[in-house]
Order: sequence, then structure tokens, then C-alpha cells
Amino acid sequence: MNPPDTPPESLRSCPPGHVTIREVCLRDGLQIEAPIPLSAKLELLDAVLATGVREVEATAFVSPSKVPALADAAALAAELPRLRQQYDVEFSALVAGAGGAGRAVAAGIGSIEYVVSAADGHSQANVGRSTADSTHLIADIARIAHEHDATIEVIIATAWDCPFDGPTDPRRVLDIATAAMEIGVDRLAIADTIGTTTPRRVTTLVEALAPVVGDLPLGAHFHNTRGAGLASAYAAVCAGVTRLDASVGGLGGCPFAPGASGNIATEDLVYMLRDSDIGVDVDLPAAIRAADVARRVVGHDLPSALLRAGDRILS
Repeated sequence: MNPPDTPPESLRSCPPGHVTIREVCLRDGLQIEAPIPLSAKLELLDAVLATGVREVEATAFVSPSKVPALADAAALAAELPRLRQQYDVEFSALVAGAGGAGRAVAAGIGSIEYVVSAADGHSQANVGRSTADSTHLIADIARIAHEHDATIEVIIATAWDCPFDGPTDPRRVLDIATAAMEIGVDRLAIADTIGTTTPRRVTTLVEALAPVVGDLPLGAHFHNTRGAGLASAYAAVCAGVTRLDASVGGLGGCPFAPGASGNIATEDLVYMLRDSDIGVDVDLPAAIRAADVARRVVGHDLPSALLRAGDRILS
């Protein structure tokens, strides 16, 4: 039997370190919600920035008809310069094509995210084109970003499963990652779009990607749809992932992936990482307060565990 407070052997292989959390509630969190006023978004953003987070996905430059909740992307982007003066934070925005990338850099966004779905079914539902066509567009979007001194991150969606095509062949993920690396992207991430993966599958894919990614920072995005989001995030960190997306309150989901719901909650993730001696920049009490703001601005309960139960450390 292990002595008290000694983790089992299976967990001792995960070394202490630091994980960068990107807060995605303003984009991924709100994209499936009814539109809320810009003032409410700024209130939520202020609460998020008070947590100490260093990276925030602020919005998306995509079709307003497809994602009406983010139709005010340019107006929100106009508010970001004053916030950069107050906080040490990098704001990013998601784009679906070259046109969106052009609008993003024109609005002053310095970090662009471009999603390529590894499954054709989801790719067609999400952006109306095949995985191959989306992969070919990486070069154009990288060029637009780099010409404007912005960075580009490629996020590989449905990296494990697709709601239309079923299990994703890992070779499709590796092919997209290889193409992105050859083009010269700045960051790469893999996403469990519908919340189906589990720790073993996470470890297998991250280890397969390691020779392709090399020293490039690898991120991961998990949903807690089937209750394995936090366990998968921990497995990813143990396998070498250094960046994780999360959303206060567990707000969010993919509007083009049936059954997808619930990003992993920022406060739940911080609670787990903190107690695992893995450093984060996010303050836990502040994250819980931000989750409460998120709940209020969207007007319904959220799936966060800590929003209901609170931290185990009483202040």
C-alpha cells in the first residue's frame, strides 16, 4: 500500500510542470448561445481577465448567418487594445477561411486560429468543404497572418471521432499536422470536438504526433460530453501537451456537431492541475467568479462542478 499522499505508480509518471490555459468562453463558449449584447460580453471578458489567464480566444471572424452569436467580432476586437494595456494577455480569433483571416488581421488580431476537421463529414457540415480542401487553405491563411505579423495556429478538429463518419483514422490527423508543419504554422492543437475520447486514446495520438510536431507547442481541446474530458486533459499533459483550452462554467459546444456539448470547465481544470502540482496562471477563486458571471449573462445553469460545489480549500 502506498503511504498517505503518495500517488499510485500510474500517476507518478506525469512530471510537475506548467500548463498554459487558453480561455475560450468568449468564442467557443458563446457560439451555440443566443446572441448577447456586446456589453455583456465585455463584462464576461473582464471577469475572465481578472483570473490571470494569459491567453483568451476572443471571437471568430466567420459567417454571421451561420454563427449569429459572434456577428459582432469586429466590434469586440475594437475593445481589445485597451485591455492589452491593462493585462498581460494574448487575444486570438478563429477563422474559417482566407476572408475571415483578412478581416481578423484588419481588426488588429495578432493570433489567428484555423480549424481543419480530420473527418470529411464534419468538415462539410462545419465549413462546406472537404478535409483536403481545408488543408490546402492552410498556406493562404498562414501567408495572410505572417504578412501582418500575426501568428497562426492550426487546430485539428474531430481528431478522435466524428458525429457523421465515426472513428477518425489517426493517419488523417498526422497528415494534416505534417502539412501544417511543412507550411510553417506557429502552433498546433488537436480537438475532441464531440467529447468521445478517453485517456488511452489521447496518449496514443499525442505520442504519434510527437515526431511530427517536434519542438512546436502542442495544444489540446476537450469536451466533457461523456464525462472523460478532465481525465483526457490530464492524460494529454502527461503525454507532453503544454497548452489546454477550457471555458469558464463549461460553457459551449460545436453547433455543427450533433451531440457535442460542454467544454471542460476552466475552474474544474485548474482545480485538478493545481492539486496535481502542475502550475497554471489562472486563479481558482477568480475562475469560479467568472463562471458565475458566465451563468448570469447566458441566463441558464452551466455544467461546472466547482460552480456548484466550490473549492475544497475554504477561505
